[in-house]
Amino acid sequence: MSTLNHAASFVSLLPADGRINLIGLSREELAATVAEIGLEPFRTRQIWHWLYHRGATRFDVMTTLAKPARALLEERCVIVRPTAVRDEKSADGTRKWLMRMNDGQEVESVHIPEEDRGTLCVSSQVGCTLTCRFCHTGTQRLVRNLTAPEILGQVMVARDMLEEWPTPPDGRMLSNIVMMGMGEPLYNYENVAKALKIVMDGEGISISKRRITLSTSGVVPMMRQCGAELNVNLAVSLHAVTDELRDKLVPINRKYPIAELMDACRTYPGITNARRITWEYVMLRGVNDSAADARALVKLLRGIPSKINLIPFNEWPGAPFDRSTDHAIQVFGDIVNAAGYASPVRTPRGEDIMAACGQLKSDSVKQSAAERAAIAKLIAEKEQAAGLM
Repeated sequence: MSTLNHAASFVSLLPADGRINLIGLSREELAATVAEIGLEPFRTRQIWHWLYHRGATRFDVMTTLAKPARALLEERCVIVRPTAVRDEKSADGTRKWLMRMNDGQEVESVHIPEEDRGTLCVSSQVGCTLTCRFCHTGTQRLVRNLTAPEILGQVMVARDMLEEWPTPPDGRMLSNIVMMGMGEPLYNYENVAKALKIVMDGEGISISKRRITLSTSGVVPMMRQCGAELNVNLAVSLHAVTDELRDKLVPINRKYPIAELMDACRTYPGITNARRITWEYVMLRGVNDSAADARALVKLLRGIPSKINLIPFNEWPGAPFDRSTDHAIQVFGDIVNAAGYASPVRTPRGEDIMAACGQLKSDSVKQSAAERAAIAKLIAEKEQAAGLM
């Protein structure tokens, strides 16, 4: 399936009663809806303010609108957002929410608090298109893409849970967003872009593009468009320095090999020494963590403003890999640092609630033995197509 057709293959879910969900509409779409139902044009800005600055979930609280306007909105429109059906708290302060969509499908979102920021890890698909061997989400069947309101809704529900409405001017608990949850964002680009544009709007949630990072496994054709339209920070799941190994760890590499990926990164709009590409590199014991691998990584990234995140492998049930030793990670990092690249080791967060990098997987629906066998067969077929078997 082509990149452009991938997002279009999943239909948006609309309220069953035919009312219009206002969440996820662009400003232009909201203005058109306001006109269609017979309200004055200036109501658009008022409604936008209530939805995205104050976090309103009901029309009757929109007190700057006259009662007849609120009644008309209630009759013709709805405010539909995901529901947090499970809230898990880690000993380190990380919180993981199981978000249920209007059709019952579920994804996970994670809030990671730090001293100077609070980062929300947002999902873009139910399951994942890809089968990266070290990632728990990759073992889950791709069900469908999330719609723009479902992606945006994760941010809004997180702010509900953090009690962070109306939008504060500073000192936010949710200050940063990373599109690093379940799914490959660039295989759902249109919905991801629409949601992020609303998140970045200065009269609403108002999170700067400088505080948003989109992570991709390397969907090369969409990378330039993402940079040109959104100009958000880019993170790339690299994890290997040769095509031979990356073909196995990140099967999309067979379609877009390392050389093509590097070219796309060198020309990514807006990269400078002050705004670098982040390379995600999971440390797998005896697989990609040697000193030779580190030196090859330095050579590979030459000429690209870069930061390397070294990620100790976060184990999950049935995982085929082990975490690199602390010594191996230290040696690897020292080599990369000596070459002039920042290479912080990402501290695992939320491991005790399976919220760390690579551990997300929605599991609220128990599977029968037949369903588990079907999923195992699906993964085997995907791996065979990628040349892994």
